[in-house]
Amino acid sequence: MEKIFNNTQVAFSLKSDTELDRAYFLFKMIANQPLVRIGTAVTNFALKANLPVEGLIRATVFDHFCGGVNEVDCLSVVDKMYTKGVSSVLDYSVEGKEEEDQFDAALEMTLKTIEFAKERLAIPFAVFKPTGFGRFELYEKLGEKQTLTSEEQAEWNRVVARFDLVCKDAHSKNVALLIDGEESWMQDAADDLVTEMMRKYNKEKAIVFNTLQMYRWDRLDYLKKLHEQAKNDGFFIGMKLVRGAYMEKEMARAEEKGYPSPICASKEATDENYDASVRYMVDHLDLMSIFAGTHNELSTYKLMELMQEQGIKTNNDRIWFGQLYGMSDNISYNLAANGYNVAKYLPFGPVKDVMPYLIRRAEENTSVAGQTSRELAMIKEERKRRKGK
Repeated sequence: MEKIFNNTQVAFSLKSDTELDRAYFLFKMIANQPLVRIGTAVTNFALKANLPVEGLIRATVFDHFCGGVNEVDCLSVVDKMYTKGVSSVLDYSVEGKEEEDQFDAALEMTLKTIEFAKERLAIPFAVFKPTGFGRFELYEKLGEKQTLTSEEQAEWNRVVARFDLVCKDAHSKNVALLIDGEESWMQDAADDLVTEMMRKYNKEKAIVFNTLQMYRWDRLDYLKKLHEQAKNDGFFIGMKLVRGAYMEKEMARAEEKGYPSPICASKEATDENYDASVRYMVDHLDLMSIFAGTHNELSTYKLMELMQEQGIKTNNDRIWFGQLYGMSDNISYNLAANGYNVAKYLPFGPVKDVMPYLIRRAEENTSVAGQTSRELAMIKEERKRRKGK
């Protein structure tokens, strides 16, 4: 397979010199671990204390990793990326809200993004998080097979109704819907509910997509069991495959509560699990659609090779590649330039509310070996290329 991800001219074709310098400065900061911790603490404090830091955050991390403060704000970024063939997934990244009216607000916003997606080729998917529609503890209690009180049951019925409304709307408007994965101890209840939605709305094709976090060693088995259900009950499977973003949390909880860790024993085991699941899905494209969410170049090349081996067209609508906005542009833009389906997750929301998301990105970039140095190397390379012109 020809190595295409080193082409920095394509990777950063949309970035002005100033934006490139900002990206360099940002990843330089992120590369320095203590600095990330201090920056995170200071930012949190400043936002809580209502200090005027929003402008600074907006001009630096926010505009690098986010599309805007609301959905309309994102459109210039959406349109710009689409000129290079890169699609967008508008992700309302407001987290940790636990009130009913906030769940309803997240529901309204998701319906709005589905409407947005229906009208625009550049936005092929909508997305939401299960905990955006219901309390974490409620999913957890259900997953542990505990009996709900009548109040909790009524509350859960409202969660189910929100899921159903959004999936029904996506189905009627023919917009694919990605449902994000979260912590393992709430995931069982979410999985059951999403499967119910697939059964109901994926009769003609995959509209509803669940997420498999492949750092969990049990997920390929889960996919195989789901495949049996899909064959028996006559529905299509949509799956976003990611490695996973809650590793430290998962391992700490397993240790604290004394159960076996749900996480693969090593990074290599996770990589193998990811690639094996991708292969399994490609082998069963008759019933499955894949959204391969990865910043890993090797996994991306492997999926491209599989497609080539099996004579699958680069733009087959059952295979999408996905990366986060502000990261791995060398993968996204070079894939698009070579005719593959690519979408960037484009987070949006008020600066204050999106901060937990941004902090997780900074931490993730610090903890994933090589991610930041790879970003920096590419940016350096492109700066050098432009100066040498």
